[in-house]
Amino acid sequence: MSLLAVERLVVAYGRTAAVKGIDLTVAEGQVVCLIGANGAGKTTLMRALSGLLRPQSGRILFGGTDITGFSAHRIAALGMRHVPEGRQIFAGLTVAENLSVGAWLEQVPAERARRQEQVLARFPRLRERLSQLAGSMSGGEQQMLALGRALMGAPRRLLLDEPSMGLAPLFVEEIFAIIADLRREGRTILLVEQNASAALEVADVAYVLETGRIVLQGKAAEVAHDPAVVAAYLGG
Repeated sequence: MSLLAVERLVVAYGRTAAVKGIDLTVAEGQVVCLIGANGAGKTTLMRALSGLLRPQSGRILFGGTDITGFSAHRIAALGMRHVPEGRQIFAGLTVAENLSVGAWLEQVPAERARRQEQVLARFPRLRERLSQLAGSMSGGEQQMLALGRALMGAPRRLLLDEPSMGLAPLFVEEIFAIIADLRREGRTILLVEQNASAALEVADVAYVLETGRIVLQGKAAEVAHDPAVVAAYLGG
C-alpha cells in the first residue's frame, strides 16, 4: 500500500521551478532515499511535503487523502513529521522541553510519558541531558534530539532531510544505525541524504533527482550499481 504518493508535483520560488513535475511513491513500511547534488530540489520537495511550501501544481496524497496545500500543522496532525536540514531544534529550551514540543498533539500525560521513555531508551545520551539547554549540545546530539522530537509525535511517516550533514564520522554511523533500526521496526521514511552510499545501504527504494527532475528510480541495491550513480555519487 502506498502511504505517500507525489503526482506531477511542481514547486517554484517565484518564476523559478525547483521541482519540475515529479512522481514519487513511498509504500507503508519502506525506507525510500532521494539522492542528488546540491540544488537538485531535494529540500524543496521535503518542505512541500510537510506543508512549509505550497506546490504550484500537482498532488500530494498521504494515506489516500489529498493534502496538497494543507498547512504544516495540519499535515503534522495527520502523522507526517519532518526532521529538517540543519536540525532546527529550539536551542534556548532544554532537551526535555524540546521533546515535549514533539508531543504537542497528545493530551494524555501517561501517553506523553510513555513516548518520552521510548525515545530516551533509543537515545540514552538524551536521558543524561534532559535539563541541559539543547543549543549547548554537540551537533550529533542535536540531531538525535531532532529525531527524538519527531518520534514523540508517534508519526506514521518520517521525512529526514540530510540527517548526517555536518556530523563527525562516529555520529554519522550512529544516525544510520538508528535509521536501520527504524526500518526494522517497519517505520515509513523518506530520506534525503548526500551521503549516497550510506543512504542506499539503508533504503529499500531510491530515486535520483537532478535539477528538479527524477532521472532514475528503482530498488536501492540496483541503483547503487548503476554506472552513472557510481560515477556521480559514490566516488566511482
